[in-house]
Amino acid sequence: MLTRRNFISMTASTAILMGLGACGGSSDGASASAGGSDAAATSDASSFTTVQEGKLIGLSDMSYPPLESINTSTNEPEGFEIDLADAIAGKLGLQMEWKPPVKFDTIIPTIKQGGTADVGISAFSITPDREEEIDFSDSYLDSNQGVVTRADATDTTEEALNQAGKKISCQSGTTGEDWIRENLTNAECVPLDDPIQAVTGVQTGLYAACVLDLPVGSYLCSQSYTDCQVAIEIPTGEQYGIVVSKDNPGLTAAINKALAELEDDGTLADLETKWFGQEL
Repeated sequence: MLTRRNFISMTASTAILMGLGACGGSSDGASASAGGSDAAATSDASSFTTVQEGKLIGLSDMSYPPLESINTSTNEPEGFEIDLADAIAGKLGLQMEWKPPVKFDTIIPTIKQGGTADVGISAFSITPDREEEIDFSDSYLDSNQGVVTRADATDTTEEALNQAGKKISCQSGTTGEDWIRENLTNAECVPLDDPIQAVTGVQTGLYAACVLDLPVGSYLCSQSYTDCQVAIEIPTGEQYGIVVSKDNPGLTAAINKALAELEDDGTLADLETKWFGQEL
């Protein structure tokens, strides 16, 4: 029975089954936000500011199903992180609002600068380097990395892929890119704008493999790219967190309180079952 903490030891079959990152109060009574807007919210633990009164504005690249993506029929965001953000905003007495999708590697600099959005939610693994730039909420999901190849590929081991002339794709600015550069030093790392491009390139034979978060790689291979497979599971033991400006510690505290409440009341487990097929 998988738990949130033993996610890193799941088997390949489990990965496919998965289909694969006091309440803050309202924004009444306000102080100026980083962007100069008249907005603030208060909890019994701390106070925080928001870019726009009554709203929690988020940034995401919206290209990481089933975590977050744009529904092609409704043109609206959907996924585990989208539902989670709505639930968190509700706990804070705010309405969740998403900016148009942006490139993944622009989100942290934008949140750090302030004035545009309150949070970044896009399957961000908590890392020391990123923590130097921004604050993270408590973790809400654990993950590993996965190496995706064509299902009929013969080169499906690290040794076989770590060869001159092999092109290994990834999403730019991700921990998948870091892993390639650290472990497949003989191969060529090809950073791209989003993981869909990376997997599509593997499908068409442009790249020998791609590296991305395991829940997403498993989901894509089981749903849209059935001629591809997760050939290698990499036990990196990563944890997803919500990105918040260091200038807004009260918002981080309020989000952490909301996450704890969502775990206690079963909402987090319900969302995991909805989007991954089971509790993690």
